Amino acid sequence: MRRAKKYAVITGASSGIGVEFAKRFAAEGYSIVLVARRESRLDKVKEQLKDYMDTGTKCLVMKADLGNMDECKALVDKLKNIPVAVFINNAGFGDCGEFVKTDLSKEMDMIDVNVKALHYLAKKMLRQFKSQGCGYLLNVASSAGLIPAGPYMATYYATKAYVVSLTRAIARELYEAGSNIYIGCLCPGPVDTEFNANANVEFTMRGISAGYCANYAVDMMKKRKVVIIPTLLMKTLMISGRFLPQKIYIANISKRQKQKIW
Repeated sequence: MRRAKKYAVITGASSGIGVEFAKRFAAEGYSIVLVARRESRLDKVKEQLKDYMDTGTKCLVMKADLGNMDECKALVDKLKNIPVAVFINNAGFGDCGEFVKTDLSKEMDMIDVNVKALHYLAKKMLRQFKSQGCGYLLNVASSAGLIPAGPYMATYYATKAYVVSLTRAIARELYEAGSNIYIGCLCPGPVDTEFNANANVEFTMRGISAGYCANYAVDMMKKRKVVIIPTLLMKTLMISGRFLPQKIYIANISKRQKQKIW
């Protein structure tokens, strides 16, 4: 990845994996664009990045609620004249509970952010990369997106399956076109972030650190890996799941999900 006078844009950059992506790219000499809803938290992240950034690089804060399509469009307009080399589509959240009982409004917001905003930003940034002749786009999905269904987190699993499917399809199109533009999706298992509190769950497996997750993802991006799964354990679980009858696989997921609900 060429970094001279190039920018890395990270959505969902106010906490967790997003912050760690920002640190990694800042340390590699990129200028950074931080995107999230909470400007005060982005300002704190910007302050943290001073310890990682080279002289002459910049850190820009762009407040945006990606659940609002008008704000997605405004973000893209701001990025048109910026030489973006890397775009990390990281914004997203989950929820847990019986589908008939969970908050419909929260689920609609989840679809807006996890699916609609990610789709819109991916398309717009890939068009920008095509005009530039290069670029790296990483969609942050989840190991949930590699599983047939997730009872008690039905909407979240469905949104992440969309991200994985979309990414794989685009990656194939780019390959067949002979393009050097990269697209991939990050599919971690549990990561120690604010996700639990926002989704009303507790993980039944030990989480990995956000720093490890982000750094592993960047390393795999450089190797042009399309589906990125940190940790051998999660890779083994995802592979072994392919050999189970789907009814049994989904029943096992259901049992685990019930254990997560607060």
